[in-house]
Amino acid sequence: MKIGIACYPTYGGSGIVATELGKNLARRGHEIHFISYALPYRLSGFFSNIMFHEVKVPEYPLFEYPPYALALATQMATVATNNNLDLVHVHYAIPHAVSACLARDMIKSRHRLKVVTTLHGTDITLVGADPSYKQITQYGINKSDAVTAVSNFLREATISTFEPEIPIRVIYNFIDGPHSSEEDCRCLREKFAPNGETILTHLSNFRPVKRVQD
Repeated sequence: MKIGIACYPTYGGSGIVATELGKNLARRGHEIHFISYALPYRLSGFFSNIMFHEVKVPEYPLFEYPPYALALATQMATVATNNNLDLVHVHYAIPHAVSACLARDMIKSRHRLKVVTTLHGTDITLVGADPSYKQITQYGINKSDAVTAVSNFLREATISTFEPEIPIRVIYNFIDGPHSSEEDCRCLREKFAPNGETILTHLSNFRPVKRVQD
C-alpha cells in the first residue's frame, strides 16, 4: 500500500508512535510518506520506500497566526495525488484529522483517499474538549473513514465528550521489544543507580499538562 502519515515531529508520544509505525510498515514493503512541518525526531536510518514531505507555511502580515492546517491540507492533497496514496493516517486530532478530511474532499473528483485518525490523549481530553475546538474535533472524528484510540480510557472519554457517529477501535501504544537490550539497560542502571536507587525517566516537552511537579 501507499500510505501517508501526518504527525507532530517532536518528542511527544503521538509523533514517536506514528514514526515507528511508519518505519515498521516500510519494513513490510509498504510505501510511506511522512507529512509534517519538520522531519520527525525518530525518523532515522535509510529506507528507500520512506519519503518526507515538508509542509511550508508562508508568512504574510495579514495573518497573525500562520494557517498551518490549510497548508497541511494542501500538502496532503498534493502528496496523495502525485503519489497515488491509498490512505492517510493522521496522529493527533488537531489539526491533522480536519486537514486530512479537507484534503480528501479537495481531490475526491479525481482520486479516492481514505482517512484513518488515531487519537492519542490530550487532543481529546484537553485541546479537543475546549469549546474553541470541540465542534471541529467532533467533525474530524465523524468524517474520518476509521478512528482508533490508544487506550480504553481514551475511547470512553471520546465517546462521552464527542458522541461520535462512527465506532472507535482501541489499538494500544507499543514498545519495539526486539530493539530493547536487557544488557544495555543493565549497564545504564549500574551507571546511574549503582546502589539500586529508583530511576524515574521522562522524555517530553514538559508542558503543564504533564504535571512534572507531581
